[in-house]
Amino acid sequence: MTLSLCLLPGGKLASEELLIASASNFNHALEVLIPAFEKRTLHSVKSSLGSSGKLYAQIRHGAPFDIFLSADSLRPAKLEELDNAVTGSRFTYALGRLALFSPSNREIANEAEYLLSRPEIRLAMANPKLAPYGLAAEEVIAALSLTEHFKGRIVAGESVAQAFQFAWSGNADAGFVAYSQVLAWQRDEPNNNAHVWLVPASMHSPIEQQAVLLKHGETNPAAREWMRFITSKEARDIITRFGYDVPSYSVTIPISDKR
Repeated sequence: MTLSLCLLPGGKLASEELLIASASNFNHALEVLIPAFEKRTLHSVKSSLGSSGKLYAQIRHGAPFDIFLSADSLRPAKLEELDNAVTGSRFTYALGRLALFSPSNREIANEAEYLLSRPEIRLAMANPKLAPYGLAAEEVIAALSLTEHFKGRIVAGESVAQAFQFAWSGNADAGFVAYSQVLAWQRDEPNNNAHVWLVPASMHSPIEQQAVLLKHGETNPAAREWMRFITSKEARDIITRFGYDVPSYSVTIPISDKR
């Protein structure tokens, strides 16, 4: 199948506007991916960020998004099942990494010991019911046998972006956040004294971030172009640079050309 853009009278390519709903952890990568996409096409892109659970609810209630970049696989699969997304368009665009982040504690030899170090320590994390990074954090806390220890002392954010804000601002002593957020912050604050523990992936369920083409975007040429772009080497290199792993397999997206 050859993908073609619409032509205006006189043979000029027509540009379209693309609206992406994206999990907040992917924001920094999007800030590079979107200009790269707009440069290679005539399309324009707008993004709306939030927790995967909140964006899922908005899509179910008719929000006019063209593409959903979730932080999990469950919600895109559910949207396919409920006929809010194009069947067969779903794929994994990134594999997220979880990190424990504290902006003012540099050398900590043992993470469990650090988390137990002060009885009053407050720990930020995303809401496990709304955000896959929050669910992963919950699993890590359980794996460290610290669930009871942190009862009543979790500072919960609606999204992982809010969890990072809580840790960075001092509203929490540390936070389980997306590794991509930490890398972006360290680029802006190269002389920081932060402590960062990249959590072993074996300590929590895989954070399999999936993209899906929504029914609203099925006839939008820009949406099909984006779905192809995000699997390109250029896009995958950008995604990797921002602290994600990417699938090693090639992706074939069965998207029709109907308009």
